[in-house]
Amino acid sequence: MATPSPHPRCLIGRFLGDFARDASGNVLAIIAISIFPLIALVGGGVDMGRGYLVQSRLQQACDAGVLAARQRLGSEVVVNGEVPDEVAETGNRFFNVNFRDGAYGSEDRAFEMALEDDFAITGTASATVPTTLMRVFNFEEVEVSTSCQAVLNFTDTDIMMVLDVTGSMRHTNPGDTMSRLDSLKQVIRDFHTQVDGSKAPGTTIRYGFVPYATNVNVGGLLRDNWVVDDWTYQTRQRASLATNANSSTYYRGWTYVSGDRPDWNNWPIYSTYAATFHAATSADQRGHYSCDQGNPPDTLTSTSAPTGPSYVEVQASPAATLTVTPKRVTENGTRYTTTLNGAMCEKRSLTSNNYVQDVEEVVSVPDTSYNWKYAPFSRDVSNWRSETGGCIEERSTYQITDYDNVDFDRALDLDIDLVPGRNDRTKWRPRYPDTIFTRALKDNGSGAINVDAVTTTDTFSKTGTWWFSACPAAARKLAPISSGELDSYLATLVPYGATYHDIGMIWGGRLLSPTGLFASENEDSNGRSRSRHMIWMTDGQTEPYDLAYGAYGTEPLDRRRWSPGSSMTLAQTVEARFGVACEEVKKRNITVWVIAFGTQLNPIMEECAGPNRSFEAANAVELNEAFTSIASSMGDLRVSR
Repeated sequence: MATPSPHPRCLIGRFLGDFARDASGNVLAIIAISIFPLIALVGGGVDMGRGYLVQSRLQQACDAGVLAARQRLGSEVVVNGEVPDEVAETGNRFFNVNFRDGAYGSEDRAFEMALEDDFAITGTASATVPTTLMRVFNFEEVEVSTSCQAVLNFTDTDIMMVLDVTGSMRHTNPGDTMSRLDSLKQVIRDFHTQVDGSKAPGTTIRYGFVPYATNVNVGGLLRDNWVVDDWTYQTRQRASLATNANSSTYYRGWTYVSGDRPDWNNWPIYSTYAATFHAATSADQRGHYSCDQGNPPDTLTSTSAPTGPSYVEVQASPAATLTVTPKRVTENGTRYTTTLNGAMCEKRSLTSNNYVQDVEEVVSVPDTSYNWKYAPFSRDVSNWRSETGGCIEERSTYQITDYDNVDFDRALDLDIDLVPGRNDRTKWRPRYPDTIFTRALKDNGSGAINVDAVTTTDTFSKTGTWWFSACPAAARKLAPISSGELDSYLATLVPYGATYHDIGMIWGGRLLSPTGLFASENEDSNGRSRSRHMIWMTDGQTEPYDLAYGAYGTEPLDRRRWSPGSSMTLAQTVEARFGVACEEVKKRNITVWVIAFGTQLNPIMEECAGPNRSFEAANAVELNEAFTSIASSMGDLRVSR
């Protein structure tokens, strides 16, 4: 049986003992003995260095894995609580790419993730690193582990939603069960839940809304001195009575003041007599009775006197001008009548004794009895807040021919930061749709628009009240909004009007800009910067109507930004100005997102949004996906250890 070999530690101990007893060759022995601690130091440094390297790479891979998984999880989980199946797969794939099996000589690689209550994703990663030189000292491996966490938070953010609410939004896309507008409202509710449910503590998320169609309703957001006191409208004024003038007079609003008189329905009977019977003269007739005795002459007298000044009313249907005079009427005396009751005649009388009533005398003159002058006329609009619905006409501009070199000193409508001054060119003008007439075009389609003044008895089309001239719901400035407040606001949105994209972009930019009309409310403050986003959504291509009364008046008559003889169509003009307005918005460090819902993006929309910021949504599901993608992109995805 062989003698077992002694353990290396025993050999070392024996060698050291012999060395202590032997004084010869001390230098060589000392060098030999020093090798062992040197091996320990060098080996420990090498193996620990390998361990630190693995741990560093393991940490990077762990971070990459949870970041990728949290990005894939998105923000919609806050709304529906559903975790996509691909989340774990995505996280593992990114971990594996960044730390491959056997990397840096490691073994037993492991990675696990967990979803926390606040929708953060945490991860743990571990590996074993075999030692090299330290094996001499019985240290065969180094265990390495690390942890990581990824969260999606929203910092201070302003979100302006510029929403197409034109008539086509009442349509329902194929495969959907709700109209486009109702689908949009639900998606916005879910978006609000996602963003507010993911914001960091102490964070302020503000939302603003600009519903747009032919116009925008921003009057409630404007200061009084930002609006003119007088403005000129394409309307009409009475010139003279026509030669065939005719009128009628009637009384309305009888009101008792004093005196005595029986009820009109109960005249007292003072005598009766038998009625005269008249036999039928042919087979197809019937006999009948009549009262043939006359009545005494009436003694009734009536006097009247005005109790106030006359005033004029305009009656819409039938079109007429009413001159109304308030009067007081006093009656005295008796009037007589005879009524037939079966075969008897009943004589009745009604006596008034200082019977006093107030009444309005109305003299009605049909519009066809007047010569009207159709032309631009100025009017006092200082009471516009109570007289109008809140939509506006834009401030001064010009017909642009070179959109690469826009003169913003003239195109004040496209200067989204200009605060109105004393000059009326810089101010907005209230919209009065009831006053607008498109001379000389009639409702039946006859005639043609004429920029020259016209005097006639004809009535031309009042297109300011037609569907394509509609004023949408009021815009809303940036402010935090609760889910209840959001529901109440969305309920005001109704689908009506035509598609003018430029006016929506202009006012979305004005309400979002940190350097414009509302700079004191929108600028960064207290050392905290805000991210700013505009979500611009439409369901159709540019579709203006030259007869519409919009933000630039009636286009063929007012000719402020376009005229019928222009080299560009009105639609092309609207799109070109939309492009200029969008570039002005982006100059304010605002991210613009563009969504085409139930329609296709056109080049000007894609250029406005820029790469990876435009979406086409054929139905409500795809619209929700677009908003969810935007929400995730707005969020601050970061590692939090």
